[in-house]
Amino acid sequence: MIGSRTILVVTENPRLVIDLRRALAVDGHEVHSSVEPYDAARRVTESLPDLVILDEPRSANGDFDLLSAIRRSSSVPVIVLSGRDGAEEKVSALDRGADDYVTKPFGEPELRSRVKAVLRRAEMPAPTPKTKIVVDDYLTIDFGRREVVAGGRHVPLRPTEYRLLYHLVNNAGRVLTHETLLAKVWGYEYRTEEHYVRLYVTYLRQKIEKDPRRPTYILNERGMGYRFVDFVRAEQVPSLVGVT
Repeated sequence: MIGSRTILVVTENPRLVIDLRRALAVDGHEVHSSVEPYDAARRVTESLPDLVILDEPRSANGDFDLLSAIRRSSSVPVIVLSGRDGAEEKVSALDRGADDYVTKPFGEPELRSRVKAVLRRAEMPAPTPKTKIVVDDYLTIDFGRREVVAGGRHVPLRPTEYRLLYHLVNNAGRVLTHETLLAKVWGYEYRTEEHYVRLYVTYLRQKIEKDPRRPTYILNERGMGYRFVDFVRAEQVPSLVGVT
């Protein structure tokens, strides 16, 4: 269960701060605010909030991209609020590191639900079966150590990417629908956000595929979802990490 958390709201709109403080207080959260993006970036690293809510269109400041700046120094969850509802804007925010994108105007119950879901994902330990999987000579995945090696390179994965890969690999050979992946990786609240799955599959392909344009591991089943290529299960070996 999500307890009281500290949330930093970045906006030039004082009314929005008041509304968010009132709404999030229902769940016991403490809301701080920042108007200036450079100040917000500093507070993320110094004050270590549990969540950032970024009213991005209002908090833009010249060429300074606050979301990208946060991602260079912190893994704090970020929810972007925006008055723009286009797919390009959503994808851009997610691509720059946002954990969620909420279109204005929004209702208080929706925002509280999204905040709960993002905090839950951030605090939920990723599944770590003590198994090292040798997919082939190019790709090895050690879920016990949270290590992925592709082409001899150690590949860093974001927590969401790791959870997505986990569910795909552990259902190798089976098609997982968009709805199934959204429920398992993001939560029930995201059951209609298919673009999240497509975007993060793209991220994974860029990191683990020899040629992301011609994927051989994460395969698209048109109109259905995705499946991880089936592989020889006998190649799995125990990982010693955490074994008692």
